[in-house]
Amino acid sequence: MSAGSGPRIAALRTQSRARAKVADHVCAALPPLLARAVVSAGIDEGRLTIGVAGGAWAARLRYGTDSLRIRVGESLGIDIQSIRIKVVPPGA
Repeated sequence: MSAGSGPRIAALRTQSRARAKVADHVCAALPPLLARAVVSAGIDEGRLTIGVAGGAWAARLRYGTDSLRIRVGESLGIDIQSIRIKVVPPGA
């Protein structure tokens, strides 16, 4: 193990837990069928980025971004300025 790999791994674990928490809040704010299409989610500098399993799911999710932004922001206790939705290729 190289010097510094311990702190790097700890930082990655912390980031992974934070992203999982955001994904949980996103899924809770969505209808169950749409929530199952969410592959990843994270917040960086006020922007919520949501990865979904396909283009059709991304299109459906885009219809409700304003209410989703507000609901997730309130449940996390933060101000979300914008939402970015991206398609995540299978296995990525």
